[in-house]
Amino acid sequence: MGKLIAITGGIGSGKSVVSRILRANGYIVYDCDNEAKKIMDNDAEIHQLLIRHIHNDAVKDGIIDRKLIASIVFTDKDKLEKLNSIVHQAVRNDITHKYEALADDSIMFIETAILYQSNIDLMVDEVWSVTAPRDLRVRRVILRNNCSYDEVLARIEAQESYVPSHVHPKICKIVNDDIQPILPRVLDLIKTATKF
Repeated sequence: MGKLIAITGGIGSGKSVVSRILRANGYIVYDCDNEAKKIMDNDAEIHQLLIRHIHNDAVKDGIIDRKLIASIVFTDKDKLEKLNSIVHQAVRNDITHKYEALADDSIMFIETAILYQSNIDLMVDEVWSVTAPRDLRVRRVILRNNCSYDEVLARIEAQESYVPSHVHPKICKIVNDDIQPILPRVLDLIKTATKF
């Protein structure tokens, strides 16, 4: 039997750094953000739901206005929850399909910022939680996305406002504070994960 492992952490924590290390070591990493975008781009039913539930101009000529949607959902908790409900089931189905196509003893990683909100935590065998100080996360996102300080804080607060009703029983912490080296920790976790 294979293993599903989630890589999670708030925006700017360094999930993508961990994912790059894993890919460099030959592992499959399912990036929920990128895959959700592909699913959304190619699903006419999702387009109609975005127009109906998020904003009339959320989709124009078959193209999703992600900047408009982000500006709405990261300041409106109800609309964020609605957006998530539209996309989560499709993403979970896609994960299941791709995982079932792998060899029986394969490990597949899932990178997601919203592990509990999406119920992906219920699918995985363990969770690797990437953490970093909040100020450092804000600086990273401002540099990476060319966002304002307030926009980044709104995204962090939207992600962190959700309190899960349960916590996954197997959580491994990865500190990405630009002080402690991250590579040795990830390599140690890989060794542990492959002993099954």
